[in-house]
Amino acid sequence: MHSADIQVRFADSDALGHLNNAAFAAYAEIGRLDFLSEFPDFVKSLILAHLTIDFRQQVTLNQEVVVQTAVERVGRSSVHLRQWIQADGEVAAEIGSVVVFFNYVTQRPEALPAEVRASLVEQQLPQ
Repeated sequence: MHSADIQVRFADSDALGHLNNAAFAAYAEIGRLDFLSEFPDFVKSLILAHLTIDFRQQVTLNQEVVVQTAVERVGRSSVHLRQWIQADGEVAAEIGSVVVFFNYVTQRPEALPAEVRASLVEQQLPQ
């Protein structure tokens, strides 16, 4: 499981100090990119294909926020990630995302590079 600390910004909150729901998507992106940064060339060829967020509790401006990221499943050209946004150690949101290895020239998905796929499969959550 990979963890990324989030610096909560005032701009992420509303007048009551609650984090806006769009901030959760941005935090998930930070966690995804931080997790996948061990494959710098791979990250440049990813495209987000799917994102779901299940909100569990409110988050306020002064809470400590962490994003945990894990590989749920590895497909031929896709990686399914599961993420948890935690505020003060409690799960505030559960996020599912699918990123696809994408050729921006041909505008088509491509098979994951073998070495990247093997490493991601190795890190996959137990079924």
